[in-house]
Amino acid sequence: MKKILCIGEALIDMICTEKGKSLSEGQYFLKKTGGAPTNVAAAIAALGGRVELAAKVGRDPFGKQLIKVMSEFGVSTRWMIQDSRHFTTFAFVSLMEDGERDFVFNRGADGELSRQDIEEIDLEEFSLVHFGSATAFLPGPLQAAYEGLLHIALEKGLFISFDPNYRHLLFHNNKQSFIDQSWIFLQSCHFFKVSDEEALLITGKPTIEEAALLFFEKTRAVFSVTLAKEGTLLGYEGKTSVIPSIPVVPVDTTGAGDAFVGAVLYQLNSRSDAAMKNLSKESWESIILNANKAGARTCEWLGAMEAFKHLSSDIFK
Repeated sequence: MKKILCIGEALIDMICTEKGKSLSEGQYFLKKTGGAPTNVAAAIAALGGRVELAAKVGRDPFGKQLIKVMSEFGVSTRWMIQDSRHFTTFAFVSLMEDGERDFVFNRGADGELSRQDIEEIDLEEFSLVHFGSATAFLPGPLQAAYEGLLHIALEKGLFISFDPNYRHLLFHNNKQSFIDQSWIFLQSCHFFKVSDEEALLITGKPTIEEAALLFFEKTRAVFSVTLAKEGTLLGYEGKTSVIPSIPVVPVDTTGAGDAFVGAVLYQLNSRSDAAMKNLSKESWESIILNANKAGARTCEWLGAMEAFKHLSSDIFK
């Protein structure tokens, strides 16, 4: 079995544990390893898959922590590059009483992963590349590396997966740039996952049904739209179906979407390269149902990485 390559940000989330206090007021913070593609890679490894993460971290204690955590899950970290010139990226978050988030993004090494860095990766070892970075559409070297890897992966005929991972606090001043860049990947990939919010934002449509029709019109991909407790909409060859969610009393929903994507990719990679691109609707429905199980399991634990310690392919049985 060949491997899966995930590319994008590896960062440290600093979460204020005092709900209702702004970042300037809060005194107590919980440090968590994060970044969407980092979470996806950990989920794949937890399920038993072979996966590598291409990311850049600082040559500092936090970069070392990220590499250590990924290694402990079984993710190959040879392309987690330590940069001595830039600190590891931090995201500081506090949840206010009105549900809004006080957010400060201190960008460092993650944005410095360059096209030269990714051109050293031997893609012959991989069958699937996942693009799921929330920060890769921000200006900088990572933006060029991200798009460059897409072109190389397409030339080599690899299976392409995409999750746009929209973050309002990063793109609220430039939503159109996010939308335009997302369409490049949506029209190039074989599978993509979007949330219901992302589906409406990217398509500009007022309903999920109309958004799905535009996805069918403008892409050739199989796609899923996550609908929270309502389940997951599967788009396949011009038709949609809703795969039910798994009932759970959530403790923390952090990382549930990444676990969902990781479970989809793990199952895809168990097939041959040719089979991945020619699965039946029934096969896709089974894959999405299992991915819903992975997402639900993740909600039962506090923090994505803690949840992934309890994730295994046994939940698919």
